Amino acid sequence: MTQRVIQIDSPCFIERESLQTPTDIANRFPKRQPLALEIGCGLGHFVTELAAANPQTNYLAIDIYNKGCLKTCRKLEALELDNVLVMRIEARYLLSHYIEKQSLSAVYINCPDPWPKKRHRSRRLVGSNFLQSLLHYLQPEADFFFSTDFFNYAEQVAAILPETTGYHNCLPTNWVTELPGYPVSKYMQRFLDLGQPIYFMHYRRDKELQLEKLPEPDIRPGFRVRWERAGNE
Repeated sequence: MTQRVIQIDSPCFIERESLQTPTDIANRFPKRQPLALEIGCGLGHFVTELAAANPQTNYLAIDIYNKGCLKTCRKLEALELDNVLVMRIEARYLLSHYIEKQSLSAVYINCPDPWPKKRHRSRRLVGSNFLQSLLHYLQPEADFFFSTDFFNYAEQVAAILPETTGYHNCLPTNWVTELPGYPVSKYMQRFLDLGQPIYFMHYRRDKELQLEKLPEPDIRPGFRVRWERAGNE
């Protein structure tokens, strides 16, 4: 059953159709500052806390769900935060169409859909192809944060990242279950309250990485990319 799309009339919200070039996103913010991206903002708890603590950074928060984008915008307006903008868009589609090369100072991906069934795991967002393509959009020494409540997903990403040229680990181990200073969303807190761990990873793009020696970004049509291209509302 198709869910009704609620019109989002908020100064915090960017309609995809209003963008002409990748530079348009940066120009929508009141101040020209480093730009970070949260992929899968949910209801906005994480990005609002992060943005309030870091007013010197602009944040683009994206999600594929209309209701989550709406609630995130409402939180931003209530807190009067002007360094966050929201888009309803799929991550790979966003990168390939609306993000400038080497323009992101950080990327945050928290508890994405783990697609737990083995036959569905190819639908997971964070895999080898995605991580290689993401390097083209990260600034030198930009941060990449990934967290998941699903152990198998943590194992998968922790195995791929060290083998992906261009990233280095900022932690002493493959992952940690506590990351001081890192906001915890209500979704994460639900698992923590049940005694279930969240697995955190923090990598950084190598300063000396030469992008011209890497293959061009290859944004393969995944499950949600097909959803985006189909214009499903």
